[in-house]
Amino acid sequence: MSIKSILAKPFAKQIAAKFYKKSNNAIKVQQEVFKNLIKNAKGTVFGKDHNFSSIKSYKDFKKQVPIRDYEALKPYVEKVVAGEPNILWKGKPLYFAKTSGTTSGAKYIPLTKESMPTHISAARNALLLYIAETKKTSFVNGKMIFLQGSPELNEQNGIKIGRLSGISAHYVPQYLIKNRLPSWETNCIEDWEAKVEAIVDETINENMTLISGIPSWVQMYFEKLIERTGKKVGEIFPNFNLFVYGGVNFEPYRNKFEDLIGRKVDTIELYPASEGFIAFQDSQNEKGMMLLIDNGMFYEFIPSEEFFDENPTRISLADVKVGVNYVLILNTNAGLWGYNIGDTIEFVSLNPPRIRVTGRIKHFISAFGEHVIGKEVEQAINENTINTNIIITEFTVAPQITPENGLPYHEWFIEFENKPKDLNDFTVKLDTSMQQQNSYYLDLIEGKILQPLKITAIEKGGFNSYMKSVGKLGGQNKVPRLSNDRKIANELSKFKLK
Repeated sequence: MSIKSILAKPFAKQIAAKFYKKSNNAIKVQQEVFKNLIKNAKGTVFGKDHNFSSIKSYKDFKKQVPIRDYEALKPYVEKVVAGEPNILWKGKPLYFAKTSGTTSGAKYIPLTKESMPTHISAARNALLLYIAETKKTSFVNGKMIFLQGSPELNEQNGIKIGRLSGISAHYVPQYLIKNRLPSWETNCIEDWEAKVEAIVDETINENMTLISGIPSWVQMYFEKLIERTGKKVGEIFPNFNLFVYGGVNFEPYRNKFEDLIGRKVDTIELYPASEGFIAFQDSQNEKGMMLLIDNGMFYEFIPSEEFFDENPTRISLADVKVGVNYVLILNTNAGLWGYNIGDTIEFVSLNPPRIRVTGRIKHFISAFGEHVIGKEVEQAINENTINTNIIITEFTVAPQITPENGLPYHEWFIEFENKPKDLNDFTVKLDTSMQQQNSYYLDLIEGKILQPLKITAIEKGGFNSYMKSVGKLGGQNKVPRLSNDRKIANELSKFKLK
């Protein structure tokens, strides 16, 4: 056992003790975070515009700070981008995490000297809590791969700009530098397909123990490894036993990954966003991810079914309930206020607060009032593929409002690695799962407004071909699980299995 492994256990135990002490007093900790955020932003342009000096309670805050998305906050952000100080947060940000927005074009999310360390410590703590619980430390001795964006940064008005994952690459601790792959040069490759090939070149003969990335990216990497060697990933890397992921629900990918690896490995789910590191999986035995209540963010929640109402319910952690689908609202030490990140979550426990991501508030199907959400379609897939030979590479769902024949329906575009023996039976089971989860959908089926769902099988590699065709292969891009229109569906139809 190496010195690094020996030292990791007591350090992990110490960090875990502090972490759980705070998590078990989450409401009190959140109140302190709230007070500190208001205190530090009183002198900013935003703080003066919204009279922060008079805010004494969360009730006052709600009266003075409306809910905003990026587009609504953009007039303030543009001043920050122009180099003006003390706009949303004191001083100037260290970085802008540049992301591609679907409605606002490029988004510039500020990262400050207060917020940046929280991204790094959260990623570190996710691994330390894994060690504290499992006592497994062997992965620290091998090579670790983090599939991410380019670390090359631009600069504008004294503020560096790049992708969050690329910015984070500048903060890899010294004790991990020798273990970390791919190389800086390879990480700088912009073309995703060329980058994956280079990563394979660099890692194929290494002792890989930890692999991290968005599942769809990692899947491409695994497939290239198998294509090169003819071996399962677990055979190529016999000491690979920990997969760290974020960005999407892993469950629909699990069967596929176990097939590619050739065995099960431990997994850690992360919930990082450019706006803040929100949660991570702290236990291999408990459901959900622990909400990070002392990470420079004060959270608010709006029941998703009320979100588009004129005066929706807006609550803090003190009033949330298990099992309710909430839109997540952030207030951060990077200067985001009443900020709608666009994600929906639900709590699986309250003390301590653990959550799971259920989808995107803009990614739903309600062409007929059914309001189907991402969690429901993913659960239907999981229920009907677990303990089977069915392996799904990727999928998305869209409404077919004007079919050539019969009633409208939901069209499921699925790329199978292993197809069901009886596709009709699989289709019926998926539809049954949807009816059991969503009473509105059930009523529409029973009322003969909708016919049961239909599956359109996509050729192998079809989803990647689609993403490449729209310039979104790799990077931080993911195929939406749900669309309320036919934009993606019409493009994917070009890759329909013949």
